Amino acid sequence: MEEKDTEKNEMEGAYKSIKESGSVTTYEGKHKIHCLTIIGEIEGHTVLPEQSKTTKYEHIIPQLVAVEESTEIEGLLVILNTVGGDVEAGLALSELISGINKPTVTFVLGGGHSIGVPLAVSGKHSFIAPSATMTIHPVRMNGLVLGVPQMMNHFERMQERITDFVVKNSKISAERFSELMMNVGEMVTDVGSVLSGEMAVKEGLIDSMGNLDDVLQCLYSMIEKNCPD
Repeated sequence: MEEKDTEKNEMEGAYKSIKESGSVTTYEGKHKIHCLTIIGEIEGHTVLPEQSKTTKYEHIIPQLVAVEESTEIEGLLVILNTVGGDVEAGLALSELISGINKPTVTFVLGGGHSIGVPLAVSGKHSFIAPSATMTIHPVRMNGLVLGVPQMMNHFERMQERITDFVVKNSKISAERFSELMMNVGEMVTDVGSVLSGEMAVKEGLIDSMGNLDDVLQCLYSMIEKNCPD
């Protein structure tokens, strides 16, 4: 009876977590993993309109710390479907995910746009669905922009930070990433490139193409290699 009550409380807690933060810690799988979803636009210091689907970075940061500190959670699965957002906030989350000591796998569904690229490569192994895409373009900013050399220098330094992170956490070179980012022959009203799942793997941006089962089996394998004999 006590076991059933405990299981019921765990499941209720899981459903509450999904509703409030879009995350869940699984209890009945092969290993205990935490699934974190990062979707829509990454919301940073500015609150976005209510009609926008957003991921608030102040909600994700404590979850990542809790995963790292937990003695029960064995691995982290990050599922991504992003449309860009706050560069500073997205890069901060990417750094935290890449710094987690536990097995971590990222899985791109739908799309990884702009700052979604560093997030996609931040895991120890990255996956992309065959139908998903990665959109690579330069940093841009909404609102008032001063037309002075210092502002252009600020953009360049911010872009360098993103490029350095992507190159460090994937197999793509800085030269090739910049070439894809500055491509003028693909988008009608924009600069950049849209890579299909297959192309993203071929370019070395993403490690593997697969489905949810492939992702979970990879994460389980990573967990079991870290387990003591």
